[in-house]
Amino acid sequence: MKPGDHPDFFRLPAPEGRSRESTLVLDKAGAFWHDGARIEHAPLDQALRQWIGRHPHDGRYILTNGYDWTYLTVEDVPYLVRSTRLTDSAIELLLNDGTEEAWGIDRTTVDTAGRLQVMVKLSSPFGPFPAKFSSHAQQGLEPLLHEEGGRIVIRTDFGTFPLPCEHNAPAHRR
Repeated sequence: MKPGDHPDFFRLPAPEGRSRESTLVLDKAGAFWHDGARIEHAPLDQALRQWIGRHPHDGRYILTNGYDWTYLTVEDVPYLVRSTRLTDSAIELLLNDGTEEAWGIDRTTVDTAGRLQVMVKLSSPFGPFPAKFSSHAQQGLEPLLHEEGGRIVIRTDFGTFPLPCEHNAPAHRR
């Protein structure tokens, strides 16, 4: 059993002389920074992506590995969709933490810049989380994206699905 499994894990104060606040930042491009320096160490970068969560009491973004946790600043969204893959039954999204999940068109909106955004990690104990499509991932969907009546729609073998614009969509951030 990890300390993070204890019901009071997120209520406990930081260790003596330390703070739960950090200078870690996840920027709009999806890069991690610490004290103004970009984190270049690939294994650390990947670990940080796998530790993203939300504090269960205040909803702020945190990093947690089950043994400790700290707050971080997320400038835009915590996840990026790196690419898409068409299977026989679904379109799979490859996220920047290395995980894959089926694309939920019903959880997708279009932001004011025309980028697709989707809610991911619905089954995560800390989720769900917003993720933006990278240019590469969105270009991979070009055959499915169409404009009808000034709106972007997804046209698949299963039907046509209009995507709500972010300014008309329900709020998804806590």
